[in-house]
This record gives sequence, C-alpha cells and structure tokens, in this order.
Amino acid sequence: KKILSISRNVSRLATLYETDVKPERRRRVQRLLAAFPYLLRHHIQPCCLTSSQCAELLGSKHVLTLESSSSKGIKQCWVDRRDLPWSLLPNIALKKCAAVNNKPLWICDRLSKELQDVEYTPNFTSRERLTFLSQIDKLSQCVGECERIHQTAVPLNYARHSLRGLTLWLLSLPFSLVKDLGLMTAPVMGIIAWLLLGVYEIGYAIEDPFQGSLNLNSLCESIHKDVMYGYFGDDIKRSRGNAFQIDKEESEEWEGRTAHAIEMNLERADHRIKPSGKLSDLEAITPSMSP
Repeated sequence: KKILSISRNVSRLATLYETDVKPERRRRVQRLLAAFPYLLRHHIQPCCLTSSQCAELLGSKHVLTLESSSSKGIKQCWVDRRDLPWSLLPNIALKKCAAVNNKPLWICDRLSKELQDVEYTPNFTSRERLTFLSQIDKLSQCVGECERIHQTAVPLNYARHSLRGLTLWLLSLPFSLVKDLGLMTAPVMGIIAWLLLGVYEIGYAIEDPFQGSLNLNSLCESIHKDVMYGYFGDDIKRSRGNAFQIDKEESEEWEGRTAHAIEMNLERADHRIKPSGKLSDLEAITPSMSP
C-alpha cells in the first residue's frame, strides 16, 4: 500500500508540473512508475516462462533473457516482452534493465535521473525537485523492506523442532483424556489436532507473504491503472480518469454556484435578523440608545 500511495503521488506531481517537466518526460516517469511494482514482484518472486512456453516462442523476437548473478553462479530466466512490465520499456532501456540483478532499484535510479534533469523554472525550484526525489527515495526504501521480509525467514531447525514438539504433545494427550472422555477421546483429539496444526500451517504461510498470502497481481494492476492517466498510448483504455483539466464552462459554473451560495447565506442571515417582517431586537434597541 505504501508503494501504491507513493506511485500515485509522483504521477500526480509529474502531471501538475507537466509544463516544467515536459510531456515526454512525464510519460517516461509514468511508464517507469507503472513498471516498478511488476519488477519488484519479479525480484522477490520470479515469474519465468515454462519450458513449453519457451519452446513455442523459440527463435521469436518476443523472448527476453534475464540474467542474475549470485554466489551459486549466473541464473537465466526467459520472459515474454509483450507482457507487463517488459512492454512498458523501450528496447534499449529494457536491455539495460534486464542485465542488472536488482531491477526495481534500476527503476528508482532512472526515475531519479529523469527528475534530476528537469531544468529550473520559476515554478519548478529546488523545493519541487527535492519533493520528487524524496518520493523516489521512499520507493527505494520499499525495495529494501520487501527484501528483508523475504530473506528473513524462521530458521529451519526451529520450525522442525516446533513441529516435533507439537506432534509429541498431540500423541501423548489421548492418554490423559481417555479416562474422562472415553469414546469421545478420538473426535476431541481430531478437533484439537486440526486447530493446532492449522495454526502451525498459517504461521508457516505468513512467514513469507510474497509466496501466496498477498495478492500481488491486483496491487500491480492498481498501480498501473492509477499512474497511467493522461497517457495517450496503448494503455489508455485501462487508465483512470483525472481532474486536472478545468474548462471555461466548468469554471463559470463553479463561480455561478459559489455566487448563488453566497446569496443564499446572506438571505438566511437576514432572515435570522428580521424574522416574519418584525423589528429585530437590534432595531428596537437602537432608538433608545440615541441621545
């Protein structure tokens, strides 16, 4: 949710300062923002083509090879560049992004470079630049936070020891219940085992929420839809509307409604001072106060 809020803020600011940022740069910023959550998901939970899908696209220009180096060596992953987020980046930028290990961090670096290159104007000063860069810095922090959650797992020995202890306790529990429950010991033990083992499984599942507990697809699609407004490209059908354009008729209507509201408030104030056409207390007192 933090990534969603930051992406919306940066996209909104880029659109508000479009005159200074320039429309071409604004569109590049929006596309980079839309690609960021998908690349972060791929960084935490890689989604590569299967062997059958690779066989179908073998020799096609749509296959993109991603490489990542680790202590175990270089790993390769194949994706379809027609899918999101690969279709959001041009070929040269896509090749540069595919060659690095931390792809969401590459997006943050490119966003910082795009916003750093904006020229100073009376409307775009150091204050606006620092506001933009502070938002990008928060995106970079989100990458580190997600990596920490994904990499900080419960030690395997601790998980196994907990399961062994729970199993031994469940195996010994019937001997203490059979004297009081008799034939009801079996169903009671089934319910107790179901509850305790279910709690253990839930704890194991939420240990790494990126492995299925979180619906990352809906989050990525929400960010893509919200940051791509005003982009007149292939994604216009999936972008949301915006309220940045105020035409003359709407402005005049707002002014008319404002004037009408002021008149209504004045009439209500006069009605409170002079109810039913009678003299108000202020008018009745005023003559007696005259010399």
